[in-house]
Amino acid sequence: MREHHHDLDRCIQDCLACLHSCQQTALNHCLPLGGKHVEPNHFRLMLDCAAACQAAATLMMNGSPYHGQLCALCAEICRACANSCEAVGGMDDCVAACTRCAESCEAMAVALPSRTGEAAQRHAPAPS
Repeated sequence: MREHHHDLDRCIQDCLACLHSCQQTALNHCLPLGGKHVEPNHFRLMLDCAAACQAAATLMMNGSPYHGQLCALCAEICRACANSCEAVGGMDDCVAACTRCAESCEAMAVALPSRTGEAAQRHAPAPS
């Protein structure tokens, strides 16, 4: 259990670091440079990545039973963002943050298999 807590803390930190990196890079690097850096699909993906990381970190901090599923989606978005940033170029820090976050989220998603049905039952209102 202690190892899981450490992994959870690491994943939260990686998500928050990726959120910061994507948002700051998009707004303070890509926006001023323009051109291919603000191509709509690339720029939107960076903002989506930041939003997914924030949501995943929040669910993990809340102890939500849904965080494993969101981590799986976050990992997918982070991988796409890392690939896009690498293709555009000049965003090595963002690529590294996205890759770290994707790896942490993939591990978290595997560690906590989907329990949506279980969670829905726990959170459903009691019958009257």
